[in-house]
Amino acid sequence: MELSEQNVKKQRPVHLDLPKIRFPATAIASILHRISGVIMLFAMGILLWMLNSSLTSAESFSDLKSCFDNPIAKFVIWGILTALSYHLIVGIRHLIMDSGRWEELQSGLLSAKISFVLTIAVSIFVGMWVW
Repeated sequence: MELSEQNVKKQRPVHLDLPKIRFPATAIASILHRISGVIMLFAMGILLWMLNSSLTSAESFSDLKSCFDNPIAKFVIWGILTALSYHLIVGIRHLIMDSGRWEELQSGLLSAKISFVLTIAVSIFVGMWVW
């Protein structure tokens, strides 16, 4: 049976109101995992520059060390470490799910919520360490 063009147009949504769509915790965890991966991709440039600066000379190392007195630099480092910790925690969750565990709806939701709580705890700890 072939669908007519008129029938297909009736089945499509006219307007998707994205703020009203409620995503489950598992979808949010997956989307944020991808976003944290992109953040880490760009953070690699900053981290490689910092590594190069720290190894060039003693003077450049002390300049880089004095850069960490700036609250913006501390915030950037905290953000990079938070993205890294989230990506690691949710990545481990995805690996466990790939092994066949936590694939059911309830256990998937619970593991996503636990990963959020763990990331918040690690982020607070990293924030105290950086500041």
